[in-house]
Amino acid sequence: MTASAPRITTVGTVATLLLLCLSACRQAAPGPEHIEGQAQGTYYSISYYDAQHRDLQGPIDSLLAAFDQTASLWVDSSLLRRVNENSDSIVNDDFAQLTALSVAMHQLTDGAFDCTVGPLVSAWGFSFRSRQPMSDAAVDSLRRYVGQQPTLERSADGQYILHKPYPQTALDFNAIAQGYSTDLIARYLDRQGITDYIVDVGGEVYARGGKPDGSPWRIGVERPAANKYSQRELASTIGVRDMAVVTSGSYRKYYEENGVRYSHTIDPVTGRPVRHTLLSVTVVDTAAWRADALATAFMVMGLERAKAFIAAHPDDSGTQAVYFIYDEAGDNKTYATPAFEKLILTNK
Repeated sequence: MTASAPRITTVGTVATLLLLCLSACRQAAPGPEHIEGQAQGTYYSISYYDAQHRDLQGPIDSLLAAFDQTASLWVDSSLLRRVNENSDSIVNDDFAQLTALSVAMHQLTDGAFDCTVGPLVSAWGFSFRSRQPMSDAAVDSLRRYVGQQPTLERSADGQYILHKPYPQTALDFNAIAQGYSTDLIARYLDRQGITDYIVDVGGEVYARGGKPDGSPWRIGVERPAANKYSQRELASTIGVRDMAVVTSGSYRKYYEENGVRYSHTIDPVTGRPVRHTLLSVTVVDTAAWRADALATAFMVMGLERAKAFIAAHPDDSGTQAVYFIYDEAGDNKTYATPAFEKLILTNK
């Protein structure tokens, strides 16, 4: 449902946000420090301006490795795997926060965002396990474990204890975890006194401040491709400061069987991959975790339901600057909210 290994955005797929080159600002001031690496089954890329020219690769790698041990489905020994396998119920602060935020988003979106969708995601073949044969009966048998949310209890000694509604309940944070980790890195850079940076974790982007010439950070939104092998092209370019940008899409993470394309975005209510005209959603928000979760929820809802949701929540952060790309009679069409239109620098 937002890309570690397959993200069920958790949004998870998430259509990749392409960071545009920083060459324009290099002529006006020394170039930024740049670090990159691997985390959550995907890449991360960070550029930041630091008068001390510090190399922060080590601390950031450690931060991301620790987060993988908490929330990754692709790490055998992770806390999330242990919780899903019922071998652990005491969770750390980040796990508790991910749970609380996920439950809040489930309530806000009337169930379109659902961290308990894990059994369905796995069965449809978008997790670390092999795909299962899916029939109506198989879907219905798994849906009984989806929808009821986990709860948290604080013990007398201050520990968080997680309670699942069923032993078979399997949590999946893929639609929020990459955004959350992007925010973790942003907060780390803030603590280092760095005020101008851009963080990209598998396409989940947070940009603070701007470039030395005073211009905002430029972020490209990918044009939906015909298939997962198509060359990447930009549909639009926006300028942002102190904001997160997350795109979720259905056109790169899928598989085809008997001529039918199955999207990685699973509707928690129907138990099946979504089938509608919406191709991608880009959300701009003050927090990457919320942009991540909303982008996934909107992909589950489809265009009209998502537009109705935005209209019904005019004061909620994250529901105003949104950009939709959808299919209409074989052609790509776009819809941008007024708040998003103000951010557009170019249409390509």
